[in-house]
Amino acid sequence: MATEEAFFAGKPVEWGLYEALKRELVWRYPEMEVRVAKTQVSFFDRLMFGCVSSTRVRRKAEMPAHFLTLTLGLPEPVDSPRIAVKCEPYPGRWTHHIVLSSPDEIDAELLAWIDRAHQFAQR
Repeated sequence: MATEEAFFAGKPVEWGLYEALKRELVWRYPEMEVRVAKTQVSFFDRLMFGCVSSTRVRRKAEMPAHFLTLTLGLPEPVDSPRIAVKCEPYPGRWTHHIVLSSPDEIDAELLAWIDRAHQFAQR
């Protein structure tokens, strides 16, 4: 099974960003489980409520040099310039992709979206 360190091997900036995000998540959801797959690191608290990947969700020229894409499922669309892409894969579930390039972006607004995704996943 892959480890978080192996997932971010050779990407020290992304690793630091991931560690900052994970610290916040562990503080909020102490029972959280992390599962590492080939293309993403997923966050579970009984059910998956989010994941990070290195998936480019905008044109290459529009992406920062170092980033993580945070993906959250929410019951309604969020209108914000911070949301790179959103879609409704099925009624009542909106997938949101958010590009993170700095620990400063792990702010109250983002954490509120994560809390909402966590609550939504528990239903």
